[in-house]
Amino acid sequence: MADGAACSVMIGIGENYLAPFALALGMGEVIAGLITSVPFLAGAVLQMISPAAIRRLGSHRRWVVACVVCQALSFLPLAVAAVIGTIPVAVLFLLAAVYWGSGMASGPAWSSWVDTLIPERIRARYFGRRARLGQAGTLIGFAGGGLWLQYSDWLESPLAAFAILFLIAAVCRFISAALLSSQSEPRRPIEGAHEARPRDMIHRLRHAGDGRLLVYLWAMQAAAQVASPFFTPFLLGTLHFSYAKFMLVVSTSLLAKAVALPTLGALAERFGAMRLLWIGGLIVIPLPTLWIISQATPFLLAIQLAAGAAWATYELGAFLLFFEAIDARQRIGMLTLYNLGYAAATVAGSLIGGAILAVMGENQAGYLVVFAASCAARILTLPLLRRVRKSTATRDDDDRPTTIRYPAAGNVEELAINRAA
Repeated sequence: MADGAACSVMIGIGENYLAPFALALGMGEVIAGLITSVPFLAGAVLQMISPAAIRRLGSHRRWVVACVVCQALSFLPLAVAAVIGTIPVAVLFLLAAVYWGSGMASGPAWSSWVDTLIPERIRARYFGRRARLGQAGTLIGFAGGGLWLQYSDWLESPLAAFAILFLIAAVCRFISAALLSSQSEPRRPIEGAHEARPRDMIHRLRHAGDGRLLVYLWAMQAAAQVASPFFTPFLLGTLHFSYAKFMLVVSTSLLAKAVALPTLGALAERFGAMRLLWIGGLIVIPLPTLWIISQATPFLLAIQLAAGAAWATYELGAFLLFFEAIDARQRIGMLTLYNLGYAAATVAGSLIGGAILAVMGENQAGYLVVFAASCAARILTLPLLRRVRKSTATRDDDDRPTTIRYPAAGNVEELAINRAA
């Protein structure tokens, strides 16, 4: 629980302020949008070494701790850059890639390791509480970071303030590494003998229920990322929101997620995860177009409340459906593949949004076209969602565990990047 809380504070106070940091350095709004997506793909490629590294080390814990320490170290050069007041764009992207690569590399190993630590009879209840604690940690980190930046902006020293944020994020992740290293690791064979071959995985993507679910999740991620990376530069760069107002608008979505999760968990038990995925998948489609109607702060806050609840519904439904379907013997390989496809979808969507913004211009009209394009792309995912429903309802795979599997060295929200709408 403490590890999850420390990781979440790091996300809130560190990861979520990479784009504002790029803007504060004067890198432009397109660069600020792409900094949270393009390095994500490089990170996903780096995490492909996870299965081989785990087998080489003979321990999930050693690999997870090494990755977490590497992730913490990635914040230190960012803090130095904030003090100096400059950093090359390529170096900033490289550090972001190291951050996401090390974090994603720890996920599959942590998922397999934690399955041996948490008894099945308390697993759902325990991880539900851990997810809520994670949402609270992210909200506290993000809100605290926003208030600190606003205070520093009044003192006309915003870049120095970013250095403090990144140092706190590094300390939180080092604490997480210490907590992870103190956890036990039961002796058991390292996965690998039963890992699926690439050809088998491709077959599952085309024909199996869990594979079709992955394809839909990737498509929705690409559609969402046409707009999602550009909400921060839109608020800070085009609408000229203060850091405090920016923090308030984005935190509303995080708060809505945290409040909705307990109720959504109960609904999932009663009506099933598939229904949650359908409800969430439908509601998130029109969200970007609401930003076209008005940019008044009260209206944006109302949008964020709806967006937080809708994305929480979608992500929890996907989380439960996906991780209860993976064969334990193929878990690391499938999660590694999922991370890679997820990152590729993230970059593809963000590049489309960035291209639209480059053509239309970094102005309000350009952003509104980006938001409309994201909505149109989300509509195109509906046929893929229908295939998931059909294949999930009729799947005849008989070699899968029935217990829910939990991913990533952190929280439910690590299944997807935090979204504004």
